[in-house]
Amino acid sequence: MSDPGAVLADLRAESEELDALVAELPAGRWAAPTPAEGWTITHQIAHLAWTDRQALLSATDPDGFARAAQEAFAAPLTFVDEAAEAGARTPPALLLDDWRAGRARLLTALAERPAGEKLPWYGPPMSVASMATARLMETWAHGQDVADALGVTREPTARLRHIARIGVRTRDFAYATHQLAPPNEEFRVELRAPDGGAWEYGPADAAQRVTGEAREFCLLVTQRAHRRDLPSLHAEGPDAERWLGIAQAFAGPPGKGRAPSGKGPTA
Repeated sequence: MSDPGAVLADLRAESEELDALVAELPAGRWAAPTPAEGWTITHQIAHLAWTDRQALLSATDPDGFARAAQEAFAAPLTFVDEAAEAGARTPPALLLDDWRAGRARLLTALAERPAGEKLPWYGPPMSVASMATARLMETWAHGQDVADALGVTREPTARLRHIARIGVRTRDFAYATHQLAPPNEEFRVELRAPDGGAWEYGPADAAQRVTGEAREFCLLVTQRAHRRDLPSLHAEGPDAERWLGIAQAFAGPPGKGRAPSGKGPTA
């Protein structure tokens, strides 16, 4: 089990890095389009503020979260976009204040929960550490959308290890969302960490393997880049190859992913 304290510290740092990208933006720049179709920078921050509120509700009022989730499941394909659109109507300065206050409350609430407690979510219930990891993954992924909109290149950090781990652990979920039976055997995943080290998952002698840079793997499983634009990622075996085409580390239906940029080596 991951240490909730360590994950929460990394979630705080990831949020602060994204905060620094938007804190000084003129109000007009918040309307800049991001790679997510129909979403501006405002939509991205509104979405994070909304999902932080839902996570806070899960941690402090499970019955209230259950009611909110039931309402959301009445429109499973649109409720995320609808919440982002509603939040995007808030003036940027107020939205930024709301996001900051909400994420601070969430960090406090998660730190106060027993580490082994299961918190309800839109997918399977999650431990405190898993909830914090999911929030970090979302913050990094939507932060990538904001960075792309602003033309900013972010340096990868060791915080990616949380996203890589959840990307590996959600392999079978990705198959299930595509109505596919997951392979019976585990895969081997070997990733080059930002510091030059290695992050390794699965049995060393597995026949199906994925190798590459951790950052590119995280971009793939959060569907922030097309496979063609991730030249370091390699699959050995047909099942591993298929997984790289459907991988998703987030709850909900299969995402649309990103179209190839046209700059990748196989585009």
